[in-house]
Amino acid sequence: MILASFPEMRPLAKALAPTLEAELRPLDWHRFPDGESLISLSGDLEGADVALLATLRDPDRLALPLRFAAATAREMGARRVGLIAPYLGYMRQDRRFEAGQAVSAPLFAQFLGESFDWLVTVDPHLHRIARLVDVFPMPAIRAASAPLIADWIGTNLPDAVLLGPDSESQQWVAEVARLAGRSHEVLRKVRSGDRRVDISVPESAALRIGTPVILDDIASSGVTMARAVERLLAAGTTAPVCLAIHAVFAHGAQDAILSAGAARIITTDTIPHPTNAIGIASLLAEAILSVVTGLDLPVAGTIRLNPNPAERTSE
Repeated sequence: MILASFPEMRPLAKALAPTLEAELRPLDWHRFPDGESLISLSGDLEGADVALLATLRDPDRLALPLRFAAATAREMGARRVGLIAPYLGYMRQDRRFEAGQAVSAPLFAQFLGESFDWLVTVDPHLHRIARLVDVFPMPAIRAASAPLIADWIGTNLPDAVLLGPDSESQQWVAEVARLAGRSHEVLRKVRSGDRRVDISVPESAALRIGTPVILDDIASSGVTMARAVERLLAAGTTAPVCLAIHAVFAHGAQDAILSAGAARIITTDTIPHPTNAIGIASLLAEAILSVVTGLDLPVAGTIRLNPNPAERTSE
């Protein structure tokens, strides 16, 4: 396998390549003064399996460069081209909430499917989409970060009490708590706008004894975490630790959470950020090897991929 990384993901690529036994190749992304992009790949790609590593924290900026990179790899002879997107954008808008709105999730999935033979991501932000394969036209694997997060909590916060910010987080927080051997609670959230959220804290003796750890899959505006921190401190707990998988962090979000009184913020390195403390290279490697091996060993009832995406056939 040849692994080519977009510039900001090179530290993760260096950690990932040895585990995959992949050759790390540079991918050059030149931006012209008018905003257009020039993508350059190096070396011989004839007959190679190529994996492109790009986190989709800013999918609009990356969409065309990704397409150019995948198409160029095929023109240079790549046998297959896969996408490693530790953070996968555009999965939230999975229905038409108001007349005339684009349903972005399946549209973006189809867009990526036109360029890539497989996709690996970490804990995508899904609501009504049960599985990635329900919207993606190629094999798409979700790598679950719960074991890594549970290990970090067990090592660093042995007295943790895990808290989900809302009912949607119940199943995920419960799984992390089970793996970490810790108790958990779920806060009640009422959202009245993008930046208007109210949180209620349950009565729990454990919250006043241990260290509260607020878990969420995405830290975006920071409003939910900041409000949860304020409510917990008002209820008499110690300063909470805020832990998120994806460090999306809109402008000012990190400062808002810390200003609310959080002890610290911890994230995985799906999106490069100063709060990254949990590495996902081993998690990604396992998922990538699984999907690539599966493509080489077709089974009845699955999809086998050919080098030309237009020639995919169902067996």
